[in-house]
Amino acid sequence: MALRSIFRQAARSLAVALAASLLAGPAAQAAGADRRLVLVTLDGLPWTEVFRGADPERTTTSAVAVDQRDAIRKAFVDPADRARALMPFLHGVVARQGVLLGDRDHGSCAAVSNDQWFSYPGYNEILTGKPDPAIRSNEHGPNKNVTFLEWLNRRPDFAGRVEAVTSWRAYEDIINAERSGLPVNAGWEDAPTRTPAEAAIADLQADAPRIWPTVRLDGFTQAYALETLKRRKAKVLYVAYGETDDFAHEGHYDQMLWAAQRADRFIGELWAALQSDPAYAGKTTLIVTTDHGRGTNGKDAWKHHGKPFAESDQVWIGAIGPGVRAGAKPEGCASSSQVAATALTALGVDWQAYDPAAGRPLDILKPR
Repeated sequence: MALRSIFRQAARSLAVALAASLLAGPAAQAAGADRRLVLVTLDGLPWTEVFRGADPERTTTSAVAVDQRDAIRKAFVDPADRARALMPFLHGVVARQGVLLGDRDHGSCAAVSNDQWFSYPGYNEILTGKPDPAIRSNEHGPNKNVTFLEWLNRRPDFAGRVEAVTSWRAYEDIINAERSGLPVNAGWEDAPTRTPAEAAIADLQADAPRIWPTVRLDGFTQAYALETLKRRKAKVLYVAYGETDDFAHEGHYDQMLWAAQRADRFIGELWAALQSDPAYAGKTTLIVTTDHGRGTNGKDAWKHHGKPFAESDQVWIGAIGPGVRAGAKPEGCASSSQVAATALTALGVDWQAYDPAAGRPLDILKPR
């Protein structure tokens, strides 16, 4: 099946699946102990865009092509609800049926606990539940820390059922694919397996422009992720999109907005696929977050992040699923270090058996 056909099929099922999820009652939510998890990250997408929508001033900067400014304005600036125009699934489904944390304009807070404020340290924190001060570069090499994904894959009830599909090649190191034994489809690689659909995706990917040598286009990551859910029924799937960060670093605010909107649609497609598949429906928690924010100290600081760029430690976290308390508002500031324990708890696994030093689960889950 061609990549375009895969996307169309997922999009057609979205409306029906979302309607079904709205009508799902307690019986569907209590379906068995066979719990599943999909963790999604959007690289470097700031909370300001997630909760405020597009910044009107940035949409008219020189980095936005003149012939695109009208389209950007109509799509992202003119709508009364700019945040929902940019990310309709996050605000129309996740925020209403689950939780969406990090809106500092309305008293919600989320931040990383590492002191670096860039990608490798951020993803390590998300996946291990705590910062590692030794990680000070995106070229850190194979991660000595065991992620919760690797730990789950060592358990008999999850062995061989944990996978990662990521746009950035560095995940081979972050997850330590060689040691962990996890299938990690990262960067411009083909899938570890070769179903007919994956072969078609690989052929299209081979002919695509490589804008960044270590980050593939998110559309290919999405196609591989949907195929992983459909064919291999992973119990735990990690999907990591990358375009939002790379376009921002280049100053292409228009492309960052389009990338964010696409990623929101991709997340909606993943959720629709989960709700339409008996292996996942009523059993699956979806967690969505980012690895860092973007700078605020200066007109062009939004292009960058890291310690010199103020407030780029600020992030956001969303969750939806049968065990999530809709509208939950945890006290204090949520931390990226709490994602791992939250994910494990949603799976019905004792997070302290993984690492008692990890951040505690977010107070967003129903008692079991």
